[in-house]
Amino acid sequence: MLPLNCHRLQLALSFYTRLPSVGVLDYTQLPQSAIYLPVVGWLVGGVSALAFYLAVQVWTAVTATVIALAVAILLTGGLHEDGFADVCDGFGGGWGKSQILAIMKDSHIGVYALLGLLVLMALKLSLLTALPIAAVPGVMLAAHSISRLQPLSLMHCYPYARTGDSKASVAVYKPSRKELLYAAGLACLPLWLLPGLCSWAVIPVVVVNQCLGTYFYRHIGGYTGDCLGASQQIAELVFYLSVSALWKFI
Repeated sequence: MLPLNCHRLQLALSFYTRLPSVGVLDYTQLPQSAIYLPVVGWLVGGVSALAFYLAVQVWTAVTATVIALAVAILLTGGLHEDGFADVCDGFGGGWGKSQILAIMKDSHIGVYALLGLLVLMALKLSLLTALPIAAVPGVMLAAHSISRLQPLSLMHCYPYARTGDSKASVAVYKPSRKELLYAAGLACLPLWLLPGLCSWAVIPVVVVNQCLGTYFYRHIGGYTGDCLGASQQIAELVFYLSVSALWKFI
Protein backbone atom coordinates (compact mmCIF):
# COMPACT_ATOMS: atom_id res chain seq x y z
CA MET A 1 0.00 0.00 0.00
CA LEU A 2 1.43 3.36 -1.06
CA PRO A 3 1.41 6.19 1.50
CA LEU A 4 -0.82 9.17 0.73
CA ASN A 5 1.21 12.00 -0.78
CA CYS A 6 -0.76 15.14 0.08
CA HIS A 7 1.36 17.38 -2.13
CA ARG A 8 0.76 15.26 -5.23
CA LEU A 9 -2.92 15.02 -4.38
CA GLN A 10 -3.05 18.82 -4.25
CA LEU A 11 -1.27 18.95 -7.60
CA ALA A 12 -3.83 16.60 -9.12
CA LEU A 13 -6.74 18.64 -7.78
CA SER A 14 -5.12 21.86 -8.97
CA PHE A 15 -4.42 20.61 -12.51
CA TYR A 16 -7.46 18.42 -13.22
CA THR A 17 -10.05 20.76 -11.71
CA ARG A 18 -10.66 24.49 -11.54
CA LEU A 19 -10.18 24.55 -7.79
CA PRO A 20 -7.63 27.13 -6.61
CA SER A 21 -4.33 25.74 -5.36
CA VAL A 22 -3.37 26.12 -1.72
CA GLY A 23 0.19 27.27 -1.04
CA VAL A 24 3.16 26.83 -3.36
CA LEU A 25 3.11 23.64 -5.42
CA ASP A 26 6.05 21.92 -7.09
CA TYR A 27 4.74 21.30 -10.60
CA THR A 28 7.76 19.19 -11.52
CA GLN A 29 5.90 16.42 -9.65
CA LEU A 30 2.72 16.91 -11.69
CA PRO A 31 3.19 13.74 -13.82
CA GLN A 32 3.41 11.54 -10.70
CA SER A 33 0.22 13.12 -9.33
CA ALA A 34 -1.81 11.34 -12.01
CA ILE A 35 -2.25 8.31 -9.74
CA TYR A 36 -4.71 10.45 -7.76
CA LEU A 37 -7.03 10.86 -10.73
CA PRO A 38 -9.63 8.54 -9.11
CA VAL A 39 -9.68 10.86 -6.07
CA VAL A 40 -10.32 13.75 -8.46
CA GLY A 41 -13.18 11.59 -9.69
CA TRP A 42 -14.52 11.36 -6.13
CA LEU A 43 -14.63 15.14 -5.96
CA VAL A 44 -16.11 15.77 -9.42
CA GLY A 45 -18.58 12.90 -9.08
CA GLY A 46 -19.50 13.87 -5.53
CA VAL A 47 -20.19 17.51 -6.37
CA SER A 48 -22.14 16.48 -9.48
CA ALA A 49 -24.15 13.98 -7.44
CA LEU A 50 -24.92 16.67 -4.85
CA ALA A 51 -25.98 19.07 -7.61
CA PHE A 52 -28.33 16.40 -8.99
CA TYR A 53 -29.78 15.63 -5.55
CA LEU A 54 -30.50 19.29 -4.81
CA ALA A 55 -31.82 20.08 -8.29
CA VAL A 56 -34.18 17.10 -8.44
CA GLN A 57 -35.92 18.40 -5.32
CA VAL A 58 -37.14 21.32 -7.40
CA TRP A 59 -37.07 20.30 -11.06
CA THR A 60 -37.53 17.18 -13.19
CA ALA A 61 -34.92 14.41 -13.38
CA VAL A 62 -33.97 15.55 -16.88
CA THR A 63 -33.28 19.11 -15.73
CA ALA A 64 -31.39 17.89 -12.66
CA THR A 65 -29.23 15.61 -14.84
CA VAL A 66 -28.36 18.44 -17.23
CA ILE A 67 -27.40 20.60 -14.24
CA ALA A 68 -25.24 17.79 -12.80
CA LEU A 69 -23.47 17.26 -16.15
CA ALA A 70 -22.90 21.02 -16.44
CA VAL A 71 -21.45 21.17 -12.92
CA ALA A 72 -18.94 18.44 -13.79
CA ILE A 73 -17.86 20.36 -16.90
CA LEU A 74 -17.52 23.62 -14.96
CA LEU A 75 -15.53 21.92 -12.21
CA THR A 76 -13.00 20.42 -14.65
CA GLY A 77 -13.06 23.17 -17.25
CA GLY A 78 -14.19 20.59 -19.81
CA LEU A 79 -10.66 19.16 -19.83
CA HIS A 80 -11.63 15.60 -20.76
CA GLU A 81 -14.46 16.65 -23.07
CA ASP A 82 -11.94 18.79 -24.98
CA GLY A 83 -9.67 15.75 -25.38
CA PHE A 84 -12.60 13.65 -26.60
CA ALA A 85 -13.51 16.34 -29.16
CA ASP A 86 -9.92 16.56 -30.45
CA VAL A 87 -9.74 12.77 -30.81
CA CYS A 88 -13.01 12.77 -32.79
CA ASP A 89 -11.60 15.39 -35.16
CA GLY A 90 -8.14 13.84 -35.40
CA PHE A 91 -9.13 10.23 -35.99
CA GLY A 92 -12.26 11.16 -37.91
CA GLY A 93 -10.59 13.49 -40.39
CA GLY A 94 -6.93 12.49 -40.35
CA TRP A 95 -5.08 10.05 -42.61
CA GLY A 96 -1.87 8.71 -41.09
CA LYS A 97 -0.11 9.51 -37.84
CA SER A 98 1.26 12.94 -38.70
CA GLN A 99 -2.07 14.28 -39.96
CA ILE A 100 -4.01 12.87 -37.00
CA LEU A 101 -1.58 14.42 -34.52
CA ALA A 102 -1.63 17.76 -36.37
CA ILE A 103 -5.45 17.90 -36.35
CA MET A 104 -5.61 17.04 -32.65
CA LYS A 105 -3.21 19.90 -31.90
CA ASP A 106 -5.38 22.39 -33.78
CA SER A 107 -7.54 24.42 -31.39
CA HIS A 108 -10.41 24.73 -33.86
CA ILE A 109 -13.40 22.41 -33.48
CA GLY A 110 -14.62 20.41 -36.49
CA VAL A 111 -17.75 18.54 -37.51
CA TYR A 112 -16.53 15.24 -36.06
CA ALA A 113 -15.88 16.87 -32.68
CA LEU A 114 -19.26 18.61 -32.65
CA LEU A 115 -21.17 15.46 -33.59
CA GLY A 116 -19.16 13.36 -31.14
CA LEU A 117 -19.88 15.69 -28.22
CA LEU A 118 -23.59 15.87 -29.09
CA VAL A 119 -23.88 12.07 -29.17
CA LEU A 120 -21.79 11.71 -25.98
CA MET A 121 -23.88 14.17 -23.95
CA ALA A 122 -27.18 12.87 -25.36
CA LEU A 123 -26.29 9.31 -24.34
CA LYS A 124 -25.23 10.38 -20.85
CA LEU A 125 -28.47 12.29 -20.40
CA SER A 126 -30.70 9.49 -21.69
CA LEU A 127 -28.96 6.78 -19.63
CA LEU A 128 -28.93 8.69 -16.34
CA THR A 129 -32.56 9.77 -16.63
CA ALA A 130 -33.57 6.15 -17.30
CA LEU A 131 -32.19 5.07 -13.91
CA PRO A 132 -34.17 5.36 -10.65
CA ILE A 133 -33.71 8.86 -9.25
CA ALA A 134 -32.33 7.53 -5.95
CA ALA A 135 -29.62 5.58 -7.80
CA VAL A 136 -28.25 8.41 -9.94
CA PRO A 137 -25.96 10.14 -7.36
CA GLY A 138 -24.15 6.89 -6.50
CA VAL A 139 -23.82 5.90 -10.16
CA MET A 140 -22.37 9.31 -11.05
CA LEU A 141 -19.84 9.13 -8.20
CA ALA A 142 -18.70 5.64 -9.21
CA ALA A 143 -18.56 6.52 -12.91
CA HIS A 144 -16.33 9.55 -12.39
CA SER A 145 -13.97 7.54 -10.19
CA ILE A 146 -13.76 4.36 -12.30
CA SER A 147 -13.43 6.28 -15.57
CA ARG A 148 -10.41 8.21 -14.31
CA LEU A 149 -8.50 4.99 -13.77
CA GLN A 150 -8.57 4.25 -17.51
CA PRO A 151 -6.13 6.99 -18.62
CA LEU A 152 -3.64 5.60 -16.10
CA SER A 153 -4.01 2.16 -17.67
CA LEU A 154 -3.16 3.60 -21.10
CA MET A 155 -0.17 5.43 -19.63
CA HIS A 156 1.04 2.16 -18.10
CA CYS A 157 0.58 0.04 -21.23
CA TYR A 158 1.51 2.33 -24.14
CA PRO A 159 4.18 4.90 -25.06
CA TYR A 160 3.62 8.60 -25.60
CA ALA A 161 2.92 9.12 -29.30
CA ARG A 162 4.37 12.56 -30.00
CA THR A 163 8.10 12.79 -30.72
CA GLY A 164 10.10 15.98 -30.48
CA ASP A 165 7.34 17.61 -28.44
CA SER A 166 9.56 18.63 -25.55
CA LYS A 167 6.88 20.72 -23.84
CA ALA A 168 4.47 17.82 -23.47
CA SER A 169 7.04 15.07 -23.11
CA VAL A 170 8.16 16.56 -19.80
CA ALA A 171 4.76 15.62 -18.35
CA VAL A 172 4.83 12.03 -19.64
CA TYR A 173 4.75 9.46 -16.88
CA LYS A 174 4.47 5.67 -16.82
CA PRO A 175 2.79 4.49 -13.60
CA SER A 176 4.28 1.36 -12.10
CA ARG A 177 2.13 -1.72 -11.59
CA LYS A 178 2.05 -0.99 -7.86
CA GLU A 179 0.85 2.57 -8.48
CA LEU A 180 -1.77 1.32 -10.94
CA LEU A 181 -3.11 -1.16 -8.37
CA TYR A 182 -3.18 1.58 -5.74
CA ALA A 183 -5.16 3.84 -8.09
CA ALA A 184 -7.48 0.92 -8.93
CA GLY A 185 -8.24 0.45 -5.25
CA LEU A 186 -9.12 4.13 -4.93
CA ALA A 187 -11.22 4.02 -8.09
CA CYS A 188 -13.31 1.04 -6.97
CA LEU A 189 -14.22 2.34 -3.50
CA PRO A 190 -17.43 4.15 -4.63
CA LEU A 191 -18.77 0.84 -5.99
CA TRP A 192 -19.66 -0.03 -2.36
CA LEU A 193 -22.45 2.54 -2.62
CA LEU A 194 -24.13 0.59 -5.44
CA PRO A 195 -25.82 -2.83 -5.60
CA GLY A 196 -23.25 -5.63 -5.92
CA LEU A 197 -24.29 -6.48 -9.47
CA CYS A 198 -23.10 -3.04 -10.62
CA SER A 199 -19.50 -4.11 -9.99
CA TRP A 200 -19.72 -6.14 -13.19
CA ALA A 201 -19.94 -2.84 -15.09
CA VAL A 202 -16.18 -2.44 -14.56
CA ILE A 203 -15.45 -5.33 -16.95
CA PRO A 204 -16.80 -3.72 -20.15
CA VAL A 205 -15.15 -0.44 -19.11
CA VAL A 206 -11.73 -2.15 -18.94
CA VAL A 207 -12.30 -4.14 -22.17
CA VAL A 208 -13.36 -1.08 -24.15
CA ASN A 209 -10.43 0.92 -22.79
CA GLN A 210 -7.96 -1.77 -23.88
CA CYS A 211 -9.54 -1.84 -27.34
CA LEU A 212 -9.23 1.96 -27.43
CA GLY A 213 -5.56 1.75 -26.44
CA THR A 214 -4.92 -0.81 -29.19
CA TYR A 215 -6.69 1.44 -31.69
CA PHE A 216 -4.58 4.45 -30.68
CA TYR A 217 -1.38 2.40 -30.83
CA ARG A 218 -2.19 1.05 -34.28
CA HIS A 219 -2.84 4.49 -35.74
CA ILE A 220 -0.44 6.84 -33.92
CA GLY A 221 1.92 4.52 -32.03
CA GLY A 222 0.66 5.30 -28.52
CA TYR A 223 -1.34 7.97 -26.72
CA THR A 224 -1.49 11.75 -26.37
CA GLY A 225 -3.07 13.92 -23.71
CA ASP A 226 -6.19 14.14 -25.87
CA CYS A 227 -6.35 10.35 -26.05
CA LEU A 228 -6.29 10.19 -22.25
CA GLY A 229 -9.16 12.66 -22.02
CA ALA A 230 -11.14 10.70 -24.58
CA SER A 231 -10.53 7.45 -22.69
CA GLN A 232 -12.01 8.98 -19.53
CA GLN A 233 -15.12 10.20 -21.34
CA ILE A 234 -15.66 6.91 -23.16
CA ALA A 235 -15.11 4.92 -19.95
CA GLU A 236 -17.67 7.08 -18.13
CA LEU A 237 -20.19 6.50 -20.90
CA VAL A 238 -19.53 2.74 -21.03
CA PHE A 239 -20.03 2.57 -17.25
CA TYR A 240 -23.44 4.27 -17.59
CA LEU A 241 -24.37 1.92 -20.44
CA SER A 242 -23.34 -1.14 -18.44
CA VAL A 243 -25.04 -0.10 -15.20
CA SER A 244 -28.21 0.78 -17.11
CA ALA A 245 -28.26 -2.71 -18.65
CA LEU A 246 -27.47 -4.43 -15.33
CA TRP A 247 -30.13 -2.45 -13.48
CA LYS A 248 -32.84 -4.45 -15.23
CA PHE A 249 -31.77 -7.42 -13.09
CA ILE A 250 -31.65 -5.52 -9.77
